[in-house]
Amino acid sequence: MFYLVCFDIVDDKTRRRAVKIIGEYGCRVQKSVFECPGLGEKRFLTLRNRLEEVIDNLWDTVRFYRLCSACLKETEFVGIGEPPRDDSARIV
Repeated sequence: MFYLVCFDIVDDKTRRRAVKIIGEYGCRVQKSVFECPGLGEKRFLTLRNRLEEVIDNLWDTVRFYRLCSACLKETEFVGIGEPPRDDSARIV
């Protein structure tokens, strides 16, 4: 499954830790937005749990948007960058 992960984290140190964690699962497309393709349920839960351990639940927010392949095809953007890619399916 393809996940869009967005965060608003107040503390710089906490933000850096969160960025490092999310970066293990996807690629950064904006300062506080990551695209995480190909996450199965287990990897997604691991990502979410790791972030829950890092953030301050009173001040910080991390949002996870699950996007199906049909939604990905409908994604639009303007400006620089590339459209989201779902690398979860491979033909062997």
